[in-house]
Amino acid sequence: MADTNEYAATFNLVDSYGDQRISARELGRLMEVLGSPITLDQAEEAVRSIDSDGDGLISLEEFTAYMRSAAGRN
Repeated sequence: MADTNEYAATFNLVDSYGDQRISARELGRLMEVLGSPITLDQAEEAVRSIDSDGDGLISLEEFTAYMRSAAGRN
């Protein structure tokens, strides 16, 4: 399991429900706040692309893996 400490604070900001998972709705709200609104379909597609266990949500571990990959630090 990847060390998740580096991304935990960011993850917790996005996890507005506080359930240790990021849903498509939470991701959509984040994008709206950031000034780049996306549709629910787009948010669901983004979650699917990050969700490695297929539960329809992004865990901290999945988020960390994605962030490291996006930063080119795999």
